[in-house]
Amino acid sequence: QRAYRPKRMKLGISMAPLHRVGENPTLALKRDMELIQHLDRLGYDEAWIGEHHSFGRELIADPAVFIAAAAAQTRRIKLGTGVTSLPYHHPLIVADKMLQLDHMTEGRAMLGVGPGVLTSDAYQMGIDPTTQRQRMGESLDAIMRLFAAGEPVSMETDWFTLREARLQMASFSEPHLPVAVAASVTPSGPTLAGKHGIGLLSVAGASHDSFERTWSWVEEAAAE
Repeated sequence: QRAYRPKRMKLGISMAPLHRVGENPTLALKRDMELIQHLDRLGYDEAWIGEHHSFGRELIADPAVFIAAAAAQTRRIKLGTGVTSLPYHHPLIVADKMLQLDHMTEGRAMLGVGPGVLTSDAYQMGIDPTTQRQRMGESLDAIMRLFAAGEPVSMETDWFTLREARLQMASFSEPHLPVAVAASVTPSGPTLAGKHGIGLLSVAGASHDSFERTWSWVEEAAAE
């Protein structure tokens, strides 16, 4: 008989990251990088790095840039965008950028997506906040079709167009890098997670009931 070996609990961190307004941003970003390096030494499994463009507290504008630098300074920790705000980017660029990171990190990159949490970000770009969840869904549909690497993708919405689009190289990860969608208290994120069979980044609150309601949306969409 083989000896029983309990599975190790996996540990991760969601890193906005938050800083005090007015502190030295160069040092703040340096500390963010040192934290990821320290988590890697401690054996953490993953870190998710956020995208923000206003408010002066969450200073990382492009988590993919941060991930590329962090991957070169760590050994094993997986690094995810937590999240890439899909309404702010063309889906082909998101998919192609993450595909590049998949190769550069040799399978340690993850794509977390969301609608964008700061209305001040959307305001500065002239985006109507009421359209952000719809746009997230449209973009994620396109990205998952691009990652599937099947037929060229043609798709037109009121804010992006794809014309016989396909990614220019195969994925490093099989079948593609991990994808997850953020969820708070609305069904939009969980519904997309169930529809596409992807992960859920849940900030549904501390209560058991909140999480149960969130997960029920995932199950209903998956069943449909």
